[in-house]
Amino acid sequence: MKYGLLTYDENRKFFNVGDNIQSLAAKQFLPQVDVYLNRERLADYTGERIKLIMNGWFTHNIHNWVPSEDIDPVFVSFHMNNTAAPFMLSEKGISYLKQHQPIGCRDQFTADTLNEKGIEAYFTGCLTLTLDSYKVDDSERGDKIYIVDPLYNYPRPEKVFYNPKLTVKNILNGKAFQLGKKNKHLKNFISEELLKKAEFINQEPPSNTYSDEQKFQMAEDLLNKYARAKMVITSRIHCALPCLALGTPVIFVNGFDSFVDSCRFDGILELFNRIDINSQTGDFTSNFGLNGKIDANTIIKNLEKHHALANALKKTVKEALS
Repeated sequence: MKYGLLTYDENRKFFNVGDNIQSLAAKQFLPQVDVYLNRERLADYTGERIKLIMNGWFTHNIHNWVPSEDIDPVFVSFHMNNTAAPFMLSEKGISYLKQHQPIGCRDQFTADTLNEKGIEAYFTGCLTLTLDSYKVDDSERGDKIYIVDPLYNYPRPEKVFYNPKLTVKNILNGKAFQLGKKNKHLKNFISEELLKKAEFINQEPPSNTYSDEQKFQMAEDLLNKYARAKMVITSRIHCALPCLALGTPVIFVNGFDSFVDSCRFDGILELFNRIDINSQTGDFTSNFGLNGKIDANTIIKNLEKHHALANALKKTVKEALS
């Protein structure tokens, strides 16, 4: 049997290291990787029949769905966003998914959407919950606190000013005036001392000039950092979910108001210690009894609700690949 692994090259000015972290979660189950397949061009593959774990977001290239018949898909942790679902669930798309049902879904929204179309589907959670293979001994854990892409859905300078279609007038009348909102809101629940002391990490570098090898190395490096962290504060699910697997205390900062974003989290948010923010006012609540602000002395324990999902995922994937 030959095995494939998903890669991600969408010719964008930005790329998400979290995608490669998802592929590392899949890779750990494979005896070897015989071919790398671009997530957005799966319909174009021709060659020897291969097994491919289909985890993550599908798909930006809605006109290139469904995958090639030469791909034997393993559907776990599959996400179909509400923006893509109307196109992917064509007659052809429904027939394809029924051919490979049951479909293991990363979130409850995807499972419900498929079930409504008569496709047998169930909630699995994300495959990154199985990344305990990167876990280190507690003696290797240091004092580093990482703040990873907090409130990244808020307007960001690199995206506001990079867009060549934006005129000066549009910038001044739109998002540019909101650029300071993220820092203002973060200061409501994170101490200024910690904001200065913590190391900030960007999981979506403003460039897509890296090779696949470099992208996977960046993903490995981040996992090794998170495994040794004292605490991580993030709005990235592909930072927060691996942290659960790694045993690293993590706080998920949820400031997502749009359904396009929030549908990805259905069934996942319950796994985290969480700060929920009103993106308009900055008002927030926590589900872990936060007194005052998060600082370098804050001690939290993960909820440990993810283990049943992680164990079931490991069993499902191993059986599907055997």
